[in-house]
Amino acid sequence: MSGERRGTRAAHEALPPQLREAVDAFADHLAGVRNRSAHTVRAYVTDLVSLLDHAGRMGCADLSELDLAVLRSWLAKQRTMGAARTSLARRAAAARTFSAWAHRAGLLTADVAAPLASPRARRDLPTVLRADQAAALMDAPRVRAVGQAAARADAPHVRSTAEGPTTGDGPTASASPSACGASGDSRGGAAEGTASGQEGPGGEDAALLRDRVLLELLYGTGVRISEACGLDVADVDHARRVVRVLGKGGRERAVPYGVPAQRALDAWLSRGRPALAGPGSGAALLLGARGGRLNPTTARRIVAGYADAAGLPRTTPHGLRHSAATHLLEGGADLRAVQELLGHSSLASTQIYTHVSVERLRAAYRQAHPRA
Repeated sequence: MSGERRGTRAAHEALPPQLREAVDAFADHLAGVRNRSAHTVRAYVTDLVSLLDHAGRMGCADLSELDLAVLRSWLAKQRTMGAARTSLARRAAAARTFSAWAHRAGLLTADVAAPLASPRARRDLPTVLRADQAAALMDAPRVRAVGQAAARADAPHVRSTAEGPTTGDGPTASASPSACGASGDSRGGAAEGTASGQEGPGGEDAALLRDRVLLELLYGTGVRISEACGLDVADVDHARRVVRVLGKGGRERAVPYGVPAQRALDAWLSRGRPALAGPGSGAALLLGARGGRLNPTTARRIVAGYADAAGLPRTTPHGLRHSAATHLLEGGADLRAVQELLGHSSLASTQIYTHVSVERLRAAYRQAHPRA
């Protein structure tokens, strides 16, 4: 358990019983009624415990004494402690959500946080790969496989290994991509034995086949990393070339994928997954080296490792999502279609990619036009 989570647990236990019950009931509401993810529930509860702890230090012994002045004081303290604008905006949203729920539940006589303003978070333009850079990243597992095959041919008496430099937290981003890909599963991404050497019937390294399909799905569909790792085998419709994705808020959508992703899926399902599958695999599409569902933290290391090996800028799964959306719009896709593909509930979230395209157009104009 991280230090922050231990601190939140201690602060929660130190709250008066009435406030602890309110926090627990609010968490149940977020998870059971609002259908929020475990990550969102944990973040909102952490913010709420911080708020109530601050209120107690200001002399509020009861929830009914919570008012707008206390809320503003709490946010001001967070700002002086160096919280980013995005964090302040989230904490203000958590306070408003809790206040509205507590008012409806009869715990507050008024929705005291309704007038609470949020600091406007600066929306930086996402970093995206060029189309040729994305193609190089998709080809990185094949390049790695060719290199391993050549090494085995040159030194057949030496057992090939994909292990790379590690830290106390497992393989680093600059380690061999296969080492990154073999480092974890659904049990938390702890370091484990390398999957290199676990070959499918065709002789291919199972981890490399898994890495290839992971990259193709992330870039080919633009899904979030949590959505990709949450896919089951039955979610893939091979006939229509679409995957069924369960997104934020439990919203389900169908996302198409292309021929390269189909080839990667066929190779993984026929020759790679059987080599890694075990009793704990269940229906998971993507597996870690221990046979459990691939962990998002491990998947991030895989992407970063291959980007580093290919000499590309620092790349994350979300960066591939940004790249997919930008390339779709640059290719003439409709903004509404991209919104549906990405699973955005609001078109405003998708519109940032139009700014990315315009900025790239401006850069090309400044570089190429004599009157720029």
